Amino acid sequence: MSPRSQRSQGTPEPQEGTPLLHDGNAPQTETPLPITQIVVLLLLQLCEPIASFSINPYINQLVSELPVVGGDERRVGYYAGSIVSLYFAAEAVSVLQWSRLSDHVGRKPVLLCGLLGTVLSSVLFGLSRSFPALVFSRCLHGMLNGNIGVMKSMMAELTDETNMARGFSLIPVTWAVGSTIGPFIGGMLSRPQDRWPNVFSHPFWGKYPYFLPCLATAAYALLSFTLAAIFSKETVNSGPIMKPNTEANSDLLNVEGGDLLDVKDTRPLPLRALLTRSVMVSIANYCMISLLEIIALTLIPLVWSTPVKFGGLGMSPASIGLWMTGYGFTNGIFQFVAFPHIVERFGPRRIFIASILCFIPVYIILTAGLLMILQLSAIGFSDMGFSTIFMYISSAAPNKRSLGATNGVAQTMVSIQRTIGPAAAASLFAFSLDNNILGGNFTYVVLPVVVLVGLGVAVQLPRITWNR
Repeated sequence: MSPRSQRSQGTPEPQEGTPLLHDGNAPQTETPLPITQIVVLLLLQLCEPIASFSINPYINQLVSELPVVGGDERRVGYYAGSIVSLYFAAEAVSVLQWSRLSDHVGRKPVLLCGLLGTVLSSVLFGLSRSFPALVFSRCLHGMLNGNIGVMKSMMAELTDETNMARGFSLIPVTWAVGSTIGPFIGGMLSRPQDRWPNVFSHPFWGKYPYFLPCLATAAYALLSFTLAAIFSKETVNSGPIMKPNTEANSDLLNVEGGDLLDVKDTRPLPLRALLTRSVMVSIANYCMISLLEIIALTLIPLVWSTPVKFGGLGMSPASIGLWMTGYGFTNGIFQFVAFPHIVERFGPRRIFIASILCFIPVYIILTAGLLMILQLSAIGFSDMGFSTIFMYISSAAPNKRSLGATNGVAQTMVSIQRTIGPAAAASLFAFSLDNNILGGNFTYVVLPVVVLVGLGVAVQLPRITWNR
C-alpha cells in the first residue's frame, strides 16, 4: 500500500518529531551495521578526500610559479579555480555512466577502475609543470573516477531503515578524516627539497617540488585498490529490498511511450523513470549545499594564501595545511559522535536547513583571521547537511536496482555545480580585488545571497526522509 493510501485510511502522517524512518507506532531495534564491509568501504572512500584536499595547501603557490600567471599574484585565483572546476566538469560527463554501469555489472568492478584512475592521475599531476598539463591530469582523474556515487549506493545497500542514519553519518566522518590527512600531506610534503635538503638533494625534487604529496596520494589509492580487490564484497542484489517510492496511488510508474513499469521490479529503471519529484527535490538540495561548500573550500585557502596587501592573510602552505588538519580531526569526531543523536532529536529537515544557514558566517568572516576557528566550526556543522541529504537521495530511489543511477544523476548535477562554483568564486574574488569593488570585499556581499537561495530550496524537503 502506498503512503498516500495509508494516510487516506487514517494512518497519521509523520510529524517533525517522528523517529527517523520508523514506520509504525512501536520503536524499532537498530540493526547492527556489517562492520567489516563498512570499514572496508570507508577506507576506500578515504581515497577521495585525500586526493581532493591534498592539493589545497599548495595549489595556489604552484599556479603562481607557472608562466601563465606572468608573476601577477592577483591572477592566481582565475587559474587555480579553473583547475578545480575542470576536474568536476570531467566528473560530470562520466559519473552517471559509471553509476549506471554499476547497477548492471556490480559496484566492485567500477570501484577498482576508479581507484586505478586515481593512481594514474595523481602521478601525472605531480609531474605536471604547465597549466595545460595540470588541467589534463585533473580532468583524467574526473573522467576515470565514478566512485563517489557508487560508494553512496553501497552504503545504502549495506543499511536499512533502522541504521541508515548511523551508516550515512560515517560518510562525512570519512571526508573529515580525509580533510585532515589530505592537507597534512599536501602542506608537509610539498617542496621537500626546501624542508629536507639533505634527504631530497636530487635535482628531480627541485624540478618537481610537488611530486611527493602526489606520490603519497597515489600510494594510498594503490593500497585501497588492493583492499577492494581482496576484501570488498558485491552489494548489488543484496540487502533489504526498498519499498517503492512513486508519489502515486499505485506501484506502476509511467515511462517513455506511456508504458507502465512495476517499480517493484528488480531491474534497473530507465533514466526518465528516475526523475520523480522526491528525487529531483533531493538532488536540488544536494546541489545547493555542494555549491556552497565548494565555494567556501575554494575561497578559504585562496584568501588565507593571498598576501595581506591584497586583502588576504599571507599564510604559508604549511600553516594552511595545519589549520585544515586540525579542522578535519575535530570535525570527524563531532560527526561520528553527534550526528545520529542530533538528527534523531531534531529531524533531517531541520538539520539540513541549519547546515545551509551556517554558510553565512563562513562567508562573512573569511578575512577575519582571529575568527578562523569560528569559521571552521561553522563549516563542520554544515557537514551534517551532507549526511541528511544522502539519506533523502537514497530513500527517494524508485527501486533498489536503480540506486546507482539515482546517485549517479545526483553526482552529475553536483559535479556541474562544483564545476561552476570554484571558478566563479575564485574569479569573483580576483575581480573584486582587481577593480577594488567595495574595497575588494564585493565577494562577501554576493555570497550570503546565494545562501538565501539555498534556504529557499531546502524548505521543499519533507520533515522526514522519503518512504524507503
